[in-house]
Amino acid sequence: MRHPLKAFAALVLAAVLGGASGCGGDSGGSQLASGLPPAGGGGTLVYALPSVPRTLDPLAATGRAAMTVTRQVYEPLIERLNGPYGEAAPQAGLALTARPSRDRTTWTITLRSGIRFQDGTPFNADAVLANARRWSSDPAGRALLPHLFAVDAPRPDEIRFLLDEPVPDLVRRLASARLAIVSPRALAPQGGHGLRFEPDAEGSGTGPFQGGSGGAGRLDLTRFAGWWGTPMGLGPSLDGVSFVSVPRAGQRLRLLREGAVQIADPLGPSDLRAADADPLLTTVGAPAGGIGMEGSVRGIGSARAVPVLSGVWLTRLTG
Repeated sequence: MRHPLKAFAALVLAAVLGGASGCGGDSGGSQLASGLPPAGGGGTLVYALPSVPRTLDPLAATGRAAMTVTRQVYEPLIERLNGPYGEAAPQAGLALTARPSRDRTTWTITLRSGIRFQDGTPFNADAVLANARRWSSDPAGRALLPHLFAVDAPRPDEIRFLLDEPVPDLVRRLASARLAIVSPRALAPQGGHGLRFEPDAEGSGTGPFQGGSGGAGRLDLTRFAGWWGTPMGLGPSLDGVSFVSVPRAGQRLRLLREGAVQIADPLGPSDLRAADADPLLTTVGAPAGGIGMEGSVRGIGSARAVPVLSGVWLTRLTG
């Protein structure tokens, strides 16, 4: 930390920063042949946002801040993941392939096998069907997936989206963080129509991080040691990520300069210029708005996309 924390930073972040040690988790099969560290071991990254969402329901995440948080716990069907350190080859996410019919009214999705939600529920076609029923009965889901009139499952690892009109960009739509897959155990009523997300359901994601503790204006997520991407070298490279609510961009920049947070998102044009002028900081995205980061943070390539922190790593810890 380059300067003493001021009162605001001390009150909001002291507990988080106090736990930012370098201890790693269970390595499993994640250690790469190159001798790079196993998953975890990168400490806790502190990420400042204008607000922290009140619910982790991905379908309710309507802004970038909310999607940044929920995307760490829940994964959409379509994703391309890059591992930390630049050593692991990019991998498809929950869906391995998406094949359209000639008229693009039927899309066949092949699912990755062997995945379980954090609560132990298998990820398979039945889980996707439960989510699709929810999307079809929710106005937000229908807006995100127009012309969807049915979903079926020819096999446990295959799902078909049936459309009444061609949707050429269905793959892009299924990559939305708002259409991330949640455990059927987190949807009620079980097996019924009009499904709703149960906010108290624990372990309802397949993502690299899982819900932890929190408080006013803060949410702490911890590494999910059973994440399917870990044996492939995809991370996560962090032991945890703590999201803190910092409403004003100027405050976010100040905390970034002080080393109280490692990422400030978003910053406006003047704050981005100020961050660029600081030799210990770096920015992603410009000129209208982007992310400010400590120079030690690597792995966020674009401010336009929702950052996925499984591939983020730190050369050193600050704070």
